[in-house]
Amino acid sequence: MRGPRPLGVVIKLGTSSIVDEKSHEPLLSILTSIVETAVKLRKNGHKVIIVSSGAIGVGLRRMDVEKRPKHLSKLQALAAIGQCRLMSLWDSLFTHLNQPIAQILLTRNDIADASGLGKSESRYLNAQRTVNELLDMGVIPIVNENDTLAVSEIKFGDNDTLSAITAAMVHADLLFLMTDVDCLYDKNPRTHPDAHPIEVVEDIGSLVADVSSAGSSLGTGGMSTKIVAARLATSAGVTTVITRSSIPGNIVKIVKHIQASRSPPSLATKANQGPNTPEQQQQQQQQTAEALLTSSAASDSGRNTRTSTPTSAPRIPLHTRFLPSPHPVRDRYFWILHGLRPHGTLYIDQGAYKALVGKAGLLPVGVVDAEGAFAQQEAVRLCVVDRNMKKTGAAGAVAGVGEEKDKDKEGGGEKLWEGEAREVGRALMNYSSSEVARIKGRQSAEVEGILGYADSEYVAQRESISLFAPVRESRPATPVREVVDGRGIGGYEGEGAVL
Repeated sequence: MRGPRPLGVVIKLGTSSIVDEKSHEPLLSILTSIVETAVKLRKNGHKVIIVSSGAIGVGLRRMDVEKRPKHLSKLQALAAIGQCRLMSLWDSLFTHLNQPIAQILLTRNDIADASGLGKSESRYLNAQRTVNELLDMGVIPIVNENDTLAVSEIKFGDNDTLSAITAAMVHADLLFLMTDVDCLYDKNPRTHPDAHPIEVVEDIGSLVADVSSAGSSLGTGGMSTKIVAARLATSAGVTTVITRSSIPGNIVKIVKHIQASRSPPSLATKANQGPNTPEQQQQQQQQTAEALLTSSAASDSGRNTRTSTPTSAPRIPLHTRFLPSPHPVRDRYFWILHGLRPHGTLYIDQGAYKALVGKAGLLPVGVVDAEGAFAQQEAVRLCVVDRNMKKTGAAGAVAGVGEEKDKDKEGGGEKLWEGEAREVGRALMNYSSSEVARIKGRQSAEVEGILGYADSEYVAQRESISLFAPVRESRPATPVREVVDGRGIGGYEGEGAVL
């Protein structure tokens, strides 16, 4: 009988998990336990990535600096000093267990270069292939942000976000965000003895939890950044776990628990066969969910609540588990949605949004307005609005576009839309902001007459548009990802599904 399939596991460690906040000395007991845990996961067949902060903290100790400086140049210098020593420490610890490691330093620019679509996407794919090749070689990649070179415009912001993007990029199954508490609580457990742990989160949008933890004086993250990272990772189909960093051995127990709940025996054969058509995939997902209702009832019976464990079953370490989206956004669509920095905002009407959900491209007639300065093949935010019918005709075309623009600049013009704008996704543009300002609300047949040329009938092609997942209803269990052809560390095909 075939056992549960191996998983792709990303473990994110913050600076406070690696370096003592006051003395800046490496926390060797925790680091050693993390190394033992990672090697044990590898021996169990899993593929492991570590996202490690701590370069600046280690640099502070090496240069005997008491407090984290505020000037960027000093921080980057300390990061350069500390990164060498940090990797030397990791390598020394892993060498004792004969486990090879690799260093990967990233900035947002490495996966989202604004100089052109082909170049930026190829960087994303190249990073993806490099990490997967290392994993196939049995190596544990250790990823960190390239703090020596990164500035605010190209930083991920914190390593929680970096770990979520890394997990999505390589199709991981699990992301562990290690912190100084066991899990999320509905109140601050340090000041409220009656605080209740939150063990399972199905809908992050409806989550009510205490996020008052702001992180250590050495780090840049806190509990709020971990929830943002969980939102990113789960949207890509990655189960995300928050648990205590001081007991890394809990990771192995949690992985075994999640692996068991994901792999009921009745699904083993179906997972190996692989679906052939979208209809078969949908039918298989429904069968999977039904099977998991039974197999996972004990662990996921309630939403956002702590569940009881039968006395006969082994005790599962306390943790918060964020269930992945049933409609994950992967590869190119994830890259468009979360890898690129938007250069402007495109306001579209309800009809255009409905067409996008139906897999159609974005036509000029559906564009209400545009903000910001963007060029062709640069990313923009997509926001749905209601047209201001006083300013636009029935077909949506704006009367006196040039005059309207001048009025708005003087502050006397009304907006072309009303109500609140709702952001629904991102798009790579076929036309620049100046061109969109002239053709918005017009029929595609009119574009050439207005501009003197028509590069495309669409303002943005459908394959260059990625939409956020709609608010979903509560689900009782995590769906099983099927094994298709072994691509990615999660062992499934990244088909780039998007709603």
